[in-house]
Amino acid sequence: MEPYNDGWLYSGSACERLANKSAIGRKIGEKLLLSSAEVIFCHNHRHLDWPYDNWFEEEIIKNPNLINESIIIEALRVPGNKLKLIQILGEGENILFTEGTWGLRWNSNNHPRKDEPESEVRWFHSSDIIDRKKLLLWAENVNTNGRRAEVLIVDNEQAVVTYNITSENPKGDLLPPSKKVIDKIGNYERKIIDNGRIFLKYGNEWPCDQIGIDYDEGRIIDEISDHFITLDESKWSLEVKVYANLLERGLHPRPGFKYGTLWRCYDQKIGTDHAPWLIVNPSTSTVDWESACLASRLASGVNKIWLQPLEINSKWYYLGIVRPPANSRWTNPVKK
Repeated sequence: MEPYNDGWLYSGSACERLANKSAIGRKIGEKLLLSSAEVIFCHNHRHLDWPYDNWFEEEIIKNPNLINESIIIEALRVPGNKLKLIQILGEGENILFTEGTWGLRWNSNNHPRKDEPESEVRWFHSSDIIDRKKLLLWAENVNTNGRRAEVLIVDNEQAVVTYNITSENPKGDLLPPSKKVIDKIGNYERKIIDNGRIFLKYGNEWPCDQIGIDYDEGRIIDEISDHFITLDESKWSLEVKVYANLLERGLHPRPGFKYGTLWRCYDQKIGTDHAPWLIVNPSTSTVDWESACLASRLASGVNKIWLQPLEINSKWYYLGIVRPPANSRWTNPVKK
């Protein structure tokens, strides 16, 4: 092999097989351009020799992420997927992709020569902090191209997990409370109890099931609900803004304590079905991939979707980090 721009040109006997059957690298004349991470994959799984002695040691010094990148390639390619890295795509290949995408993935029975990619892929280390707004916008653009937005996460054990990134639009069938209803609740006799909660004494019928919890001959509302009812909108916290948005969407937010989130959200009257969504606190300043993956996995285990509210240009969006179906969970054997 010989160096070429940011990659390596291979001209050995396996060139055609690698290019045509495996769809790895990019043909340049009679040679095959491989990234350094693809060289590692081909060495480990296609019996290619290193370009020269000490090549591996030198390359990981140049690129500290190289081992992780090669592990991500392994997790995708060993099950049979085909993968094109954006790094070595040629202008003549005429494949569109979203800014920020690391690679394009095809299912095992498809090929870049004749098929559209199934997904666009990014990868991260489990300790990386998530830029949630950028991730959401990336996923929306990928979905606009008719593709799945996939992220693969690698940890310090070099184990890989896969998640789908979605822009969710949670909607319910419940009637949002009108201003008349909100004003009515605000005029009930109120008693301050613990943790900012309020006990409201009301008459024969409570006007909005989505607000508060029945207790004895009254209703208990938490601090967020109280601020939604009593404060001017200009004084709302992020939590109150999201609470109001969830109500506007016809949803019923209830405390999500037992799931480790701010709310669990029902789209129908409680008792009809389970709550499909878990909503995390919008004020959480930073989230790393390790904690997000754990939360998403727990949500998946109880048939719910983990959502992060994000305010962009005065509009609320909901970022979903979703565990994919079992046949799309790209992973790799843990090295002993």
